[in-house]
Amino acid sequence: MKYNRCGKSGLLLPEISLGLWHNFGSVDNFDTAESIAVEAFDKGITHFDLANNYGPVPGSAETNFGKILWHNFQGNLRDEIIIATKAGYTMWNGPYGDWGSRKYLLSSLDQSLKRMKVDYVDIFYSHRPDPETPIEETMMALDHAVRSGKALYVGISNYSAEQTRIAVDVLKQLGTPCLIHQAKYSMLERWVENGLLDVLEEKGVGCIAFSPLAQGLLTDKYLNGIPENSRAHNPNGHLKEDEVTQERLHKLVQLNEIAKNRNQSLAQMALAWLQKDKRITSVLIGASSVKQLNNNIDCLQSLVFSHDELNAIEKILA
Repeated sequence: MKYNRCGKSGLLLPEISLGLWHNFGSVDNFDTAESIAVEAFDKGITHFDLANNYGPVPGSAETNFGKILWHNFQGNLRDEIIIATKAGYTMWNGPYGDWGSRKYLLSSLDQSLKRMKVDYVDIFYSHRPDPETPIEETMMALDHAVRSGKALYVGISNYSAEQTRIAVDVLKQLGTPCLIHQAKYSMLERWVENGLLDVLEEKGVGCIAFSPLAQGLLTDKYLNGIPENSRAHNPNGHLKEDEVTQERLHKLVQLNEIAKNRNQSLAQMALAWLQKDKRITSVLIGASSVKQLNNNIDCLQSLVFSHDELNAIEKILA
C-alpha cells in the first residue's frame, strides 16, 4: 500500500480507504463487517470513513465500528488508524438534527464519539453545505471541534468549487486549515473536473473520491442487466433501477472489454482510473465481503494507463 500526502498537510492517507456507508449497520452481519475491517487494516488500509447517519439504522455503523475498535484496535493500534466521521444530513427529528448549524454539528460530533467510544476522531467533516446557514458559522464549528480536541483535522464534502473556495479561506483565517474534500467521483460522475479539483490543488487541499464504482454500476454485476441480489434491487440501497439505463449498460460492456485487455475486472480498472490524477489523495471503497475487498485492493497492481487506453475510455464515456 502506498500512502499519499493529503494536500499540503503532514498527514498521509492510503491510496485505498474503507468506507462504512454500507454493510456495517445494524441490518448487516457484524462478524462479516468485523472481518472486512480487520482484513483492510492488515492490507495497509489505515483510513476508515464513517458518518453520523450511516447504517441503517442511522448511527449503527459508528456503534458497530466502536465494537470493532475495542475488539481489535486497543492500545497503540488506535494511533495507527485514521477515523473520519461527518455530520450534515438528517440524523434526528426536530430543528437541530440536520444541515450545518454550530448546534447540530457539535452535538452530532459528541454523539459520534460516544457511539464509537473514542476521545477524538482524526477527521471531522461538514457533510454538505447548508443553504440557510452562513458558511462562516459552519466553519467556526469545525474550527471549534479541533480546538476542543475532539478532532485532529477537518474537511468538507459535497461542496461546489465556489463554496469550497469560500470554506477553505474561512478556515484558513480561523487558523484551522481544511485538510480534505470528499467528493463523489467516478467514470460516470465527473463534476469535480469542472473546477473543484483545480480549487483544491490551488488551495493545497486533499481530495478523496467516494462512490468510485457508481454504487456498483462499474462492476461486472450489471453487464447483463439488473441481478436480483444487486443494490438496484435492495430497498436499503442508494442505486435505483431507473439509473441502470440501456445506454449506461452499453458503455459498461465496452469498458469491460478494455478492462479485460488490462487483465483487470471492470471494478479494478474504474478504481485505478481515478488514481491517475495525482490530485486524488485516496479512493474510498466499500465492501460486502473480504473477497470483494481484496479484489478491489488488487486494482493497485495495475495503475498505469496507456494513451490509447485513456482515449478509448474517453470515447466510450463521451
